[in-house]
Amino acid sequence: MSGHQPDPVLDEKRQAMPNYPAMIARTNQMEPVPRRIRAVLNGQTVLDTDRAVYLWEWSNYPQYYIPVSDIGPDVLIDENREQKLSRGTARRHGLRAGDVNRPGSVRVYTEDSLPGMAGLARIDWDAIDAWYEEDERVYVHPRNPYVRVDALRSTRPVRVELDGVALAESASPVLVFETGLPTRYYVNPTEVDLIHLVPTATETECPYKGTTSRYWSVRIGDTVHDDLAWSYDFPTRQLLPIAGLIAFYNEKVDITLGGHPLDRPVTHFFPGSH
Repeated sequence: MSGHQPDPVLDEKRQAMPNYPAMIARTNQMEPVPRRIRAVLNGQTVLDTDRAVYLWEWSNYPQYYIPVSDIGPDVLIDENREQKLSRGTARRHGLRAGDVNRPGSVRVYTEDSLPGMAGLARIDWDAIDAWYEEDERVYVHPRNPYVRVDALRSTRPVRVELDGVALAESASPVLVFETGLPTRYYVNPTEVDLIHLVPTATETECPYKGTTSRYWSVRIGDTVHDDLAWSYDFPTRQLLPIAGLIAFYNEKVDITLGGHPLDRPVTHFFPGSH
């Protein structure tokens, strides 16, 4: 026996919020970023700092706030406009790198802001071509320092079905555990019945896993279920065990693990889906 005692408060939170483990930061919480942060626009490094700050604008993940003095003065264009925002007064700026302009993409906070925000700049994520933590590229948004993602090999057998049709079966899957999300089950392509998979042009990015290499819809009879499976040929270093493997959205297929059927989870990818 583990000696674990149930925590009714924690259990209640977990039932009310499936993503509760990831939601341990408060809105407007600020923390120093211990990593070097760089951003590239039009081939030019427009900021380079080891003094960035995490600020949680909402509880799932933070944004980078950058000391304005660590942004290249030749790329920051003051638009001479102040905005009254929820966190204080910000002066709006644009970015310019060569012949590329990103107007209104930067807000520099003034003394009339939340404590600790004066002199920090909030840059629209999509205004930048590439963000880097140290020398590794970061996709979609900054990684949440309170989120953990592990890819573990397993000998628990996994079977994937849809509408009673077997799509995949593996005795050696790789299980990906990501805080706040259901476990994902990655299997070898040779263990997937590819006759039911239809390649699509969909591509997605994940701050923890990288950029997908391909997506597939699933065809069962005359019905096509869009974009239910995906694969990463070149995942991030931490997720190398999933390279070349295929996973399915648990929310839309039926998965049996170790002989036990799993419930279909509800996530932000498919709200209310069963």
